[in-house]
Amino acid sequence: MQTIRLILLFVHLLGFAALFGGLLAQAKEPVKRVNAAMRDGAGTSFVAGLALVGVLSAGDQEPNNTKIAVKLLIGLVVLGLVMANLRKEQISQRLWLAILGLTTANVAIAVFWSSAHHWR
Repeated sequence: MQTIRLILLFVHLLGFAALFGGLLAQAKEPVKRVNAAMRDGAGTSFVAGLALVGVLSAGDQEPNNTKIAVKLLIGLVVLGLVMANLRKEQISQRLWLAILGLTTANVAIAVFWSSAHHWR
């Protein structure tokens, strides 16, 4: 079970990296758009996150359901924004910043809202 959890966590992180990389690749571009890295990253991180919660729940660890609900909501909003704007020629700077901010917030929640990183 531990191996499956680690593989899912790795895939989840790769999805976030692809989404974040797809956003940052356009940072200096005057025209922003939803690219393939953003689409694939948002989908991968969302699905892998759901599977990760399932594996954690099936094992001996009880995930923090409040944290999971917050991350699920943010991930769903990011995925919805990315998919809704996938076929558009360009997106506004505000929308691009919103997706970037939500993605950053989701990663920050994963890192800072965790007992795994506390010193004992």
